[in-house]
Amino acid sequence: MNKIDINFDFRQDSKCGDPDTDSHKLYYAHTLLWNKVLPCGKIYDVEITSNKYGRLLIKNNLGDNLSSDRMCPHFDGKYKGKFDGCLSDMEREELKYKVRTIGGHIIFPAHNKNGFTVNQARGISRLICDRFDLTLECIRRFYNEEKSPLYDALLRYNDFFDLFVDFTGYVDFFMLQDFIDDEEQINFSIPFDNFTRPPLPQTVCEYKKYTTHTIDLINRRNKRILESLYKIEDINISVCNK
Repeated sequence: MNKIDINFDFRQDSKCGDPDTDSHKLYYAHTLLWNKVLPCGKIYDVEITSNKYGRLLIKNNLGDNLSSDRMCPHFDGKYKGKFDGCLSDMEREELKYKVRTIGGHIIFPAHNKNGFTVNQARGISRLICDRFDLTLECIRRFYNEEKSPLYDALLRYNDFFDLFVDFTGYVDFFMLQDFIDDEEQINFSIPFDNFTRPPLPQTVCEYKKYTTHTIDLINRRNKRILESLYKIEDINISVCNK
């Protein structure tokens, strides 16, 4: 069976401390997951490569190189210590660990196109602050041709998002079904008010809610990932037995 340990903390495989930069195990997991038929009908053929600085990337047959991205920030140690002391040591470490399992990672185009990449844009935006639920809302609106704080960044990579045809295709391909509800509305981790309220948790209660919700979503996605690998194995066994 093509194995991915859904409980593995990819920080353990990183020399620089950032698995998205140099974890071979993380990038190998991405190649196992995303080598498959796209919603547009084409086959995604991805493999590990690197740039001249040694940063790992994902080379593919249909466009620019891709890079891994941690989907959900933990906020610990950021924003001038705003969240210091909000969580117990156990809660804090569980969140930091969980976001570094495979269920907490996704891929985006790696190279700049006349501006920030999607990964960079969502990280520096004061209306997103790297939150994946808000990023996903921007992607949903993009497919509906609606403006959002990330619209210009997403538009620069229109060729990448076209591969998934529509929002449903994007969600299904990347196994994000638990991040939305039955009507394809985003399952926000803390209250959403059309990008008018600050994206960071505003109270200890909100931060704890964000933490619990994020861990639950990643656990659910990890389960989907594991189930998808078993399905691939069953298909391979069926083909070999014919």
